[in-house]
Amino acid sequence: MSGDFHFQPEDRPRLDSKYLLRWEKSQDAYVLLYPEGVIKLNATAAEILKRCTGEATVANIATELKALFLDNADIENSIYNFLEVTHGKGWIRR
Repeated sequence: MSGDFHFQPEDRPRLDSKYLLRWEKSQDAYVLLYPEGVIKLNATAAEILKRCTGEATVANIATELKALFLDNADIENSIYNFLEVTHGKGWIRR
């Protein structure tokens, strides 16, 4: 994965097929399961990844999350940064 990749507002991110996002009651958190292990997610990361279905655009995801987190203006850049980092790790695809 290239470190120069940047999501565009019209991109439709989706989880890579080797990952499974699910609520794990024992950890009281969403986790990302994959063949080599598990990643415990914080609430914001989980909210972003729950929307990475290949249907919603990045712009739609940002709009939903800004409303969810009380229109925090700084959250949009954080969403793009998170998507780019997770893309680089192979968690999501464009």
